[in-house]
Amino acid sequence: MTPGAAEAARAIAEGRTTSEAVVGACLARIAEREATVRAWAFLDPDLALAQARACDAAAKPVGPLHGVPVGIKDIFDTADMPTEMGSPIYAGHRPASDAAAVAILRASGAVILGKTVTAEFAGTHPGATANPHDAARTPGGSSQGSAAGVADGMVPVALGTQTGGSVLRPSSYCGIVGFKPTFGTFNRAGIKFAAESLDTIGLHARNLEDIALVRDVLTGREPGRIARLGRPPRVGVCRTHLWHLAEPETVAAIEGAADVIRQAGTLVDEVELPAAFAALADARQAINDYERARAMAHEWRTDRDRLSPAMQRTVANGFAIPDADYRAALAATEQCRRLLDAVFEDRDALLAPAVNGEAPLGLDYAGDPAFQSLWTMLHVPAITLPAHRGPNGMPVGIQLVSRQGADDLLLSVAEWVGGCRGAGV
Repeated sequence: MTPGAAEAARAIAEGRTTSEAVVGACLARIAEREATVRAWAFLDPDLALAQARACDAAAKPVGPLHGVPVGIKDIFDTADMPTEMGSPIYAGHRPASDAAAVAILRASGAVILGKTVTAEFAGTHPGATANPHDAARTPGGSSQGSAAGVADGMVPVALGTQTGGSVLRPSSYCGIVGFKPTFGTFNRAGIKFAAESLDTIGLHARNLEDIALVRDVLTGREPGRIARLGRPPRVGVCRTHLWHLAEPETVAAIEGAADVIRQAGTLVDEVELPAAFAALADARQAINDYERARAMAHEWRTDRDRLSPAMQRTVANGFAIPDADYRAALAATEQCRRLLDAVFEDRDALLAPAVNGEAPLGLDYAGDPAFQSLWTMLHVPAITLPAHRGPNGMPVGIQLVSRQGADDLLLSVAEWVGGCRGAGV
Protein backbone atom coordinates (compact mmCIF):
# COMPACT_ATOMS: atom_id res chain seq x y z
CA MET A 1 0.00 0.00 0.00
CA THR A 2 1.31 3.45 -0.89
CA PRO A 3 1.88 5.80 2.09
CA GLY A 4 -0.75 8.13 3.48
CA ALA A 5 -0.56 11.87 2.92
CA ALA A 6 0.77 12.84 6.35
CA GLU A 7 3.22 9.94 6.37
CA ALA A 8 4.51 10.86 2.92
CA ALA A 9 4.78 14.56 3.80
CA ARG A 10 6.91 13.76 6.86
CA ALA A 11 9.16 11.36 4.98
CA ILE A 12 9.73 13.84 2.15
CA ALA A 13 10.41 16.74 4.55
CA GLU A 14 12.87 14.63 6.56
CA GLY A 15 14.69 13.42 3.44
CA ARG A 16 13.76 9.78 3.97
CA THR A 17 12.13 9.61 0.56
CA THR A 18 11.39 11.86 -2.39
CA SER A 19 8.24 13.12 -4.01
CA GLU A 20 9.31 11.35 -7.20
CA ALA A 21 9.46 8.04 -5.32
CA VAL A 22 6.02 8.55 -3.74
CA VAL A 23 4.42 9.63 -7.00
CA GLY A 24 6.19 6.79 -8.80
CA ALA A 25 4.73 4.28 -6.36
CA CYS A 26 1.24 5.67 -6.99
CA LEU A 27 1.75 5.46 -10.75
CA ALA A 28 2.98 1.88 -10.44
CA ARG A 29 -0.14 0.95 -8.49
CA ILE A 30 -2.31 2.65 -11.10
CA ALA A 31 -0.53 0.80 -13.91
CA GLU A 32 -1.21 -2.47 -12.07
CA ARG A 33 -4.87 -1.87 -11.23
CA GLU A 34 -6.42 0.80 -13.42
CA ALA A 35 -7.67 -1.63 -16.05
CA THR A 36 -9.86 -3.18 -13.35
CA VAL A 37 -10.78 -0.20 -11.16
CA ARG A 38 -10.96 2.57 -13.82
CA ALA A 39 -10.67 5.39 -11.27
CA TRP A 40 -9.01 8.00 -13.49
CA ALA A 41 -10.58 10.32 -16.03
CA PHE A 42 -7.21 11.92 -16.85
CA LEU A 43 -3.71 10.83 -15.96
CA ASP A 44 -0.43 12.07 -17.45
CA PRO A 45 2.46 10.27 -15.73
CA ASP A 46 5.03 12.63 -17.24
CA LEU A 47 3.17 15.67 -15.90
CA ALA A 48 2.82 14.09 -12.46
CA LEU A 49 6.52 13.19 -12.32
CA ALA A 50 7.53 16.64 -13.52
CA GLN A 51 5.61 18.15 -10.60
CA ALA A 52 7.28 15.72 -8.21
CA ARG A 53 10.77 16.49 -9.49
CA ALA A 54 10.11 20.21 -9.13
CA CYS A 55 9.19 19.57 -5.49
CA ASP A 56 12.38 17.58 -4.96
CA ALA A 57 14.46 20.37 -6.52
CA ALA A 58 13.08 22.98 -4.11
CA ALA A 59 15.43 24.21 -1.41
CA LYS A 60 12.86 23.52 1.30
CA PRO A 61 9.24 22.38 1.55
CA VAL A 62 6.84 25.08 0.40
CA GLY A 63 3.95 23.84 2.53
CA PRO A 64 2.45 21.00 4.57
CA LEU A 65 1.66 18.84 1.51
CA HIS A 66 5.01 19.32 -0.21
CA GLY A 67 5.47 16.53 -2.73
CA VAL A 68 2.29 14.66 -1.74
CA PRO A 69 0.09 13.37 -4.61
CA VAL A 70 -3.61 14.27 -4.53
CA GLY A 71 -6.48 13.13 -6.76
CA ILE A 72 -9.05 15.67 -7.99
CA LYS A 73 -12.65 14.84 -8.88
CA ASP A 74 -13.22 15.79 -12.50
CA ILE A 75 -15.66 18.61 -11.81
CA PHE A 76 -12.90 20.84 -10.38
CA ASP A 77 -11.22 23.16 -12.87
CA THR A 78 -7.54 22.43 -13.49
CA ALA A 79 -5.43 24.70 -15.66
CA ASP A 80 -3.05 21.96 -16.84
CA MET A 81 -5.51 19.09 -17.20
CA PRO A 82 -8.90 18.64 -18.88
CA THR A 83 -12.05 19.10 -16.83
CA GLU A 84 -14.71 16.99 -18.54
CA MET A 85 -17.28 16.53 -15.74
CA GLY A 86 -18.18 13.04 -16.88
CA SER A 87 -19.96 14.42 -19.94
CA PRO A 88 -19.26 14.23 -23.69
CA ILE A 89 -20.30 17.89 -23.85
CA TYR A 90 -17.01 18.84 -22.19
CA ALA A 91 -14.69 16.33 -23.84
CA GLY A 92 -11.22 17.87 -23.97
CA HIS A 93 -12.35 21.03 -22.15
CA ARG A 94 -9.37 23.01 -20.81
CA PRO A 95 -10.16 25.63 -18.14
CA ALA A 96 -8.05 28.77 -17.98
CA SER A 97 -7.40 28.46 -14.24
CA ASP A 98 -7.51 26.13 -11.26
CA ALA A 99 -10.47 25.83 -8.93
CA ALA A 100 -9.79 27.53 -5.60
CA ALA A 101 -9.31 24.23 -3.74
CA VAL A 102 -6.87 22.96 -6.37
CA ALA A 103 -4.89 26.22 -6.29
CA ILE A 104 -4.65 26.04 -2.49
CA LEU A 105 -3.41 22.45 -2.66
CA ARG A 106 -0.75 23.42 -5.20
CA ALA A 107 0.34 26.34 -3.00
CA SER A 108 0.83 23.88 -0.14
CA GLY A 109 3.22 21.85 -2.30
CA ALA A 110 0.84 19.09 -3.40
CA VAL A 111 1.32 17.20 -6.65
CA ILE A 112 -1.94 17.08 -8.59
CA LEU A 113 -1.72 13.46 -9.70
CA GLY A 114 -4.70 13.47 -12.06
CA LYS A 115 -8.47 13.79 -12.41
CA THR A 116 -10.72 11.10 -10.95
CA VAL A 117 -13.88 9.76 -12.55
CA THR A 118 -17.15 11.48 -11.64
CA ALA A 119 -20.73 10.68 -12.46
CA GLU A 120 -22.08 12.98 -15.16
CA PHE A 121 -22.00 16.51 -13.69
CA ALA A 122 -21.72 14.90 -10.24
CA GLY A 123 -25.24 13.52 -10.67
CA THR A 124 -26.74 10.04 -10.78
CA HIS A 125 -25.47 8.74 -14.13
CA PRO A 126 -22.25 6.96 -13.09
CA GLY A 127 -18.96 6.50 -14.86
CA ALA A 128 -17.20 3.18 -15.39
CA THR A 129 -15.33 2.96 -12.06
CA ALA A 130 -15.59 -0.35 -10.20
CA ASN A 131 -15.37 -1.06 -6.49
CA PRO A 132 -11.76 -2.08 -5.75
CA HIS A 133 -12.97 -4.79 -3.34
CA ASP A 134 -15.20 -6.41 -5.98
CA ALA A 135 -15.12 -5.15 -9.56
CA ALA A 136 -18.67 -6.42 -10.10
CA ARG A 137 -20.00 -3.88 -7.59
CA THR A 138 -20.42 -0.13 -7.64
CA PRO A 139 -17.97 2.07 -5.72
CA GLY A 140 -20.84 4.50 -5.12
CA GLY A 141 -21.27 7.91 -6.67
CA SER A 142 -20.73 10.55 -7.66
CA SER A 143 -17.18 10.86 -6.30
CA GLN A 144 -16.53 7.32 -7.41
CA GLY A 145 -13.04 7.66 -8.83
CA SER A 146 -11.76 9.55 -5.80
CA ALA A 147 -13.03 6.96 -3.32
CA ALA A 148 -11.95 3.95 -5.38
CA GLY A 149 -8.51 5.41 -6.14
CA VAL A 150 -7.83 6.10 -2.48
CA ALA A 151 -9.18 2.72 -1.35
CA ASP A 152 -7.01 0.89 -3.88
CA GLY A 153 -3.81 2.67 -2.83
CA MET A 154 -3.50 4.63 -6.07
CA VAL A 155 -3.39 7.98 -4.26
CA PRO A 156 -3.35 8.84 -0.54
CA VAL A 157 -6.09 11.47 -0.57
CA ALA A 158 -8.57 12.92 -3.05
CA LEU A 159 -11.15 15.66 -3.36
CA GLY A 160 -14.82 14.85 -3.84
CA THR A 161 -18.10 16.72 -3.61
CA GLN A 162 -21.40 15.90 -1.92
CA THR A 163 -24.82 17.18 -2.91
CA GLY A 164 -26.71 14.18 -1.57
CA GLY A 165 -24.31 11.44 -0.51
CA SER A 166 -21.47 11.62 -3.01
CA VAL A 167 -18.56 11.62 -0.53
CA LEU A 168 -19.82 9.48 2.32
CA ARG A 169 -21.53 6.75 0.28
CA PRO A 170 -18.54 5.87 -1.96
CA SER A 171 -16.22 6.11 1.04
CA SER A 172 -18.45 3.69 2.95
CA TYR A 173 -18.74 1.29 0.03
CA CYS A 174 -14.98 1.36 -0.57
CA GLY A 175 -13.97 1.02 3.10
CA ILE A 176 -12.19 4.34 3.66
CA VAL A 177 -12.74 7.54 5.64
CA GLY A 178 -14.98 10.14 4.01
CA PHE A 179 -15.41 13.65 5.42
CA LYS A 180 -18.10 16.17 4.55
CA PRO A 181 -17.42 19.37 6.50
CA THR A 182 -19.92 21.98 7.53
CA PHE A 183 -21.50 23.53 4.43
CA GLY A 184 -19.32 26.29 3.02
CA THR A 185 -16.11 25.29 4.82
CA PHE A 186 -14.09 24.87 1.61
CA ASN A 187 -14.25 27.50 -1.14
CA ARG A 188 -16.22 26.20 -4.15
CA ALA A 189 -14.96 28.62 -6.82
CA GLY A 190 -14.08 26.72 -9.95
CA ILE A 191 -16.49 23.79 -9.66
CA LYS A 192 -19.69 23.38 -11.61
CA PHE A 193 -22.63 23.52 -9.25
CA ALA A 194 -25.13 20.71 -9.01
CA ALA A 195 -27.35 22.26 -6.33
CA GLU A 196 -25.83 25.46 -5.06
CA SER A 197 -27.43 25.43 -1.60
CA LEU A 198 -26.25 21.85 -0.93
CA ASP A 199 -22.95 21.26 -2.78
CA THR A 200 -20.10 20.66 -0.34
CA ILE A 201 -16.47 19.84 -1.09
CA GLY A 202 -15.34 16.78 0.88
CA LEU A 203 -12.33 14.54 1.35
CA HIS A 204 -11.48 10.86 0.87
CA ALA A 205 -8.54 9.30 2.74
CA ARG A 206 -7.51 6.08 4.41
CA ASN A 207 -7.08 7.59 7.88
CA LEU A 208 -8.23 10.49 10.03
CA GLU A 209 -4.79 12.08 10.19
CA ASP A 210 -4.85 12.68 6.44
CA ILE A 211 -8.38 14.09 6.59
CA ALA A 212 -7.32 16.56 9.29
CA LEU A 213 -4.16 17.57 7.41
CA VAL A 214 -5.91 18.36 4.13
CA ARG A 215 -8.79 20.05 5.97
CA ASP A 216 -6.28 22.34 7.70
CA VAL A 217 -4.54 23.15 4.41
CA LEU A 218 -7.81 24.04 2.65
CA THR A 219 -8.95 26.28 5.50
CA GLY A 220 -5.58 27.99 6.06
CA ARG A 221 -5.08 26.59 9.55
CA GLU A 222 -1.75 25.54 10.98
CA PRO A 223 -1.76 21.74 10.63
CA GLY A 224 -1.74 19.90 13.92
CA ARG A 225 -2.93 16.76 15.63
CA ILE A 226 -6.60 16.12 16.09
CA ALA A 227 -7.47 17.42 19.56
CA ARG A 228 -7.94 14.60 22.02
CA LEU A 229 -11.05 14.63 24.14
CA GLY A 230 -10.38 15.01 27.83
CA ARG A 231 -13.45 12.95 28.64
CA PRO A 232 -15.58 10.25 27.04
CA PRO A 233 -17.80 11.72 24.32
CA ARG A 234 -21.57 11.90 24.53
CA VAL A 235 -23.00 10.12 21.49
CA GLY A 236 -26.63 9.67 20.52
CA VAL A 237 -27.59 6.64 18.41
CA CYS A 238 -29.80 8.11 15.70
CA ARG A 239 -31.32 5.47 13.44
CA THR A 240 -33.46 8.16 11.73
CA HIS A 241 -36.87 7.73 10.11
CA LEU A 242 -35.09 5.80 7.34
CA TRP A 243 -34.16 2.86 9.58
CA HIS A 244 -36.54 0.57 7.71
CA LEU A 245 -34.18 0.89 4.72
CA ALA A 246 -31.22 -0.50 6.69
CA GLU A 247 -30.12 -3.96 5.61
CA PRO A 248 -28.92 -6.48 8.23
CA GLU A 249 -25.26 -5.52 7.76
CA THR A 250 -26.00 -1.86 8.47
CA VAL A 251 -28.08 -2.80 11.50
CA ALA A 252 -25.14 -4.90 12.72
CA ALA A 253 -22.67 -2.07 12.05
CA ILE A 254 -24.66 0.47 14.06
CA GLU A 255 -25.64 -1.83 16.91
CA GLY A 256 -22.12 -3.24 17.11
CA ALA A 257 -20.46 0.17 17.10
CA ALA A 258 -22.84 1.43 19.79
CA ASP A 259 -22.04 -1.55 22.02
CA VAL A 260 -18.28 -1.19 21.55
CA ILE A 261 -18.11 2.53 22.25
CA ARG A 262 -20.44 2.14 25.25
CA GLN A 263 -18.15 -0.52 26.70
CA ALA A 264 -15.21 1.85 26.15
CA GLY A 265 -16.84 4.50 28.33
CA THR A 266 -18.74 6.56 25.79
CA LEU A 267 -21.97 8.03 27.13
CA VAL A 268 -24.49 6.57 24.68
CA ASP A 269 -28.20 7.26 24.49
CA GLU A 270 -30.96 6.91 21.92
CA VAL A 271 -32.13 9.82 19.75
CA GLU A 272 -35.36 10.14 17.83
CA LEU A 273 -35.50 13.05 15.41
CA PRO A 274 -38.62 15.26 15.38
CA ALA A 275 -41.38 14.19 13.00
CA ALA A 276 -40.67 17.14 10.70
CA PHE A 277 -37.43 15.47 9.54
CA ALA A 278 -39.39 12.82 7.64
CA ALA A 279 -40.29 15.48 5.05
CA LEU A 280 -36.66 16.23 4.22
CA ALA A 281 -36.44 13.59 1.48
CA ASP A 282 -39.15 15.30 -0.57
CA ALA A 283 -37.69 18.72 0.21
CA ARG A 284 -34.28 17.59 -0.97
CA GLN A 285 -35.68 16.32 -4.26
CA ALA A 286 -37.37 19.66 -4.92
CA ILE A 287 -34.29 21.70 -4.00
CA ASN A 288 -31.90 19.45 -5.90
CA ASP A 289 -33.92 19.38 -9.12
CA TYR A 290 -34.87 23.08 -9.06
CA GLU A 291 -31.27 24.21 -8.53
CA ARG A 292 -29.82 21.58 -10.85
CA ALA A 293 -32.04 22.71 -13.71
CA ARG A 294 -30.82 26.28 -13.41
CA ALA A 295 -27.18 25.24 -13.06
CA MET A 296 -27.59 23.22 -16.28
CA ALA A 297 -29.46 25.92 -18.22
CA HIS A 298 -26.73 26.34 -20.84
CA GLU A 299 -26.30 22.62 -21.49
CA TRP A 300 -30.08 22.17 -21.55
CA ARG A 301 -30.43 24.85 -24.20
CA THR A 302 -27.46 23.90 -26.39
CA ASP A 303 -26.68 20.18 -25.86
CA ARG A 304 -29.78 18.56 -24.44
CA ASP A 305 -29.42 15.46 -26.58
CA ARG A 306 -25.96 14.77 -25.14
CA LEU A 307 -27.23 14.65 -21.57
CA SER A 308 -28.04 11.23 -20.16
CA PRO A 309 -31.73 10.28 -19.94
CA ALA A 310 -31.45 10.48 -16.14
CA MET A 311 -30.07 14.03 -16.30
CA GLN A 312 -32.70 15.05 -18.82
CA ARG A 313 -35.43 13.86 -16.47
CA THR A 314 -33.91 15.74 -13.53
CA VAL A 315 -33.54 19.00 -15.43
CA ALA A 316 -37.02 18.79 -16.96
CA ASN A 317 -38.50 18.12 -13.54
CA GLY A 318 -36.52 20.99 -12.06
CA PHE A 319 -37.81 23.52 -14.54
CA ALA A 320 -41.36 22.31 -13.85
CA ILE A 321 -41.15 22.92 -10.09
CA PRO A 322 -42.93 26.15 -9.11
CA ASP A 323 -40.79 28.70 -7.31
CA ALA A 324 -43.25 28.65 -4.41
CA ASP A 325 -42.67 24.91 -3.93
CA TYR A 326 -38.92 25.43 -4.00
CA ARG A 327 -39.17 28.21 -1.38
CA ALA A 328 -41.37 25.99 0.78
CA ALA A 329 -38.76 23.20 0.61
CA LEU A 330 -36.05 25.64 1.67
CA ALA A 331 -38.20 26.82 4.58
CA ALA A 332 -38.93 23.27 5.74
CA THR A 333 -35.23 22.48 5.65
CA GLU A 334 -34.35 25.58 7.64
CA GLN A 335 -36.93 24.63 10.26
CA CYS A 336 -35.23 21.26 10.70
CA ARG A 337 -31.84 22.95 11.07
CA ARG A 338 -33.24 24.96 13.96
CA LEU A 339 -34.84 21.87 15.53
CA LEU A 340 -31.51 20.06 15.35
CA ASP A 341 -29.98 22.48 17.88
CA ALA A 342 -31.97 20.82 20.65
CA VAL A 343 -30.80 17.36 19.55
CA PHE A 344 -27.18 18.41 20.07
CA GLU A 345 -27.82 20.34 23.28
CA ASP A 346 -26.23 17.67 25.48
CA ARG A 347 -24.51 15.49 22.87
CA ASP A 348 -21.20 15.81 21.03
CA ALA A 349 -22.18 13.70 18.04
CA LEU A 350 -24.72 11.31 16.62
CA LEU A 351 -24.01 7.76 15.44
CA ALA A 352 -26.14 7.15 12.36
CA PRO A 353 -26.29 4.73 9.43
CA ALA A 354 -23.97 5.65 6.57
CA VAL A 355 -25.44 3.42 3.86
CA ASN A 356 -28.27 0.91 3.41
CA GLY A 357 -25.82 -1.99 3.30
CA GLU A 358 -23.07 -3.36 1.09
CA ALA A 359 -22.31 -1.82 -2.30
CA PRO A 360 -24.91 -3.10 -4.81
CA LEU A 361 -23.96 -5.40 -7.65
CA GLY A 362 -23.56 -3.71 -11.03
CA LEU A 363 -22.09 -0.40 -12.13
CA ASP A 364 -25.24 1.27 -13.44
CA TYR A 365 -26.68 2.10 -10.02
CA ALA A 366 -24.48 3.89 -7.47
CA GLY A 367 -26.65 3.18 -4.42
CA ASP A 368 -29.21 5.00 -2.30
CA PRO A 369 -28.10 8.42 -0.96
CA ALA A 370 -30.89 8.73 1.62
CA PHE A 371 -28.83 8.06 4.75
CA GLN A 372 -26.25 10.67 3.72
CA SER A 373 -28.43 13.30 2.08
CA LEU A 374 -30.42 13.84 5.29
CA TRP A 375 -27.33 15.39 6.91
CA THR A 376 -26.22 17.19 3.76
CA MET A 377 -29.56 19.01 3.80
CA LEU A 378 -28.89 20.12 7.36
CA HIS A 379 -25.44 21.59 6.51
CA VAL A 380 -23.80 19.73 9.41
CA PRO A 381 -20.38 18.03 9.33
CA ALA A 382 -20.41 14.26 8.86
CA ILE A 383 -17.78 11.57 8.62
CA THR A 384 -17.90 7.90 7.74
CA LEU A 385 -15.58 5.31 9.27
CA PRO A 386 -15.04 1.75 8.01
CA ALA A 387 -16.48 -0.41 10.76
CA HIS A 388 -18.02 -3.63 9.49
CA ARG A 389 -18.09 -6.19 6.70
CA GLY A 390 -21.29 -7.44 5.12
CA PRO A 391 -22.21 -11.01 4.15
CA ASN A 392 -20.19 -10.75 0.93
CA GLY A 393 -17.12 -9.36 2.66
CA MET A 394 -17.78 -5.81 1.46
CA PRO A 395 -17.18 -2.75 3.67
CA VAL A 396 -20.07 -1.14 5.53
CA GLY A 397 -19.36 2.19 7.19
CA ILE A 398 -20.86 4.01 10.14
CA GLN A 399 -21.59 7.72 10.12
CA LEU A 400 -20.84 10.29 12.82
CA VAL A 401 -22.52 13.69 12.70
CA SER A 402 -22.06 16.81 14.79
CA ARG A 403 -23.65 20.25 15.00
CA GLN A 404 -23.05 22.89 12.34
CA GLY A 405 -19.58 24.39 12.72
CA ALA A 406 -18.37 21.71 15.17
CA ASP A 407 -15.99 20.07 12.70
CA ASP A 408 -13.10 19.97 15.21
CA LEU A 409 -15.31 18.23 17.76
CA LEU A 410 -16.50 15.75 15.15
CA LEU A 411 -12.92 14.78 14.26
CA SER A 412 -12.10 14.36 17.95
CA VAL A 413 -15.11 12.10 18.46
CA ALA A 414 -14.21 10.16 15.31
CA GLU A 415 -10.70 9.59 16.65
CA TRP A 416 -12.16 8.36 19.95
CA VAL A 417 -14.56 6.03 18.18
CA GLY A 418 -11.83 4.84 15.85
CA GLY A 419 -9.70 3.99 18.86
CA CYS A 420 -12.41 1.75 20.31
CA ARG A 421 -11.51 -1.71 19.08
CA GLY A 422 -14.06 -2.94 16.57
CA ALA A 423 -15.96 0.35 16.26
CA GLY A 424 -14.07 2.02 13.41
CA VAL A 425 -10.67 2.71 11.88
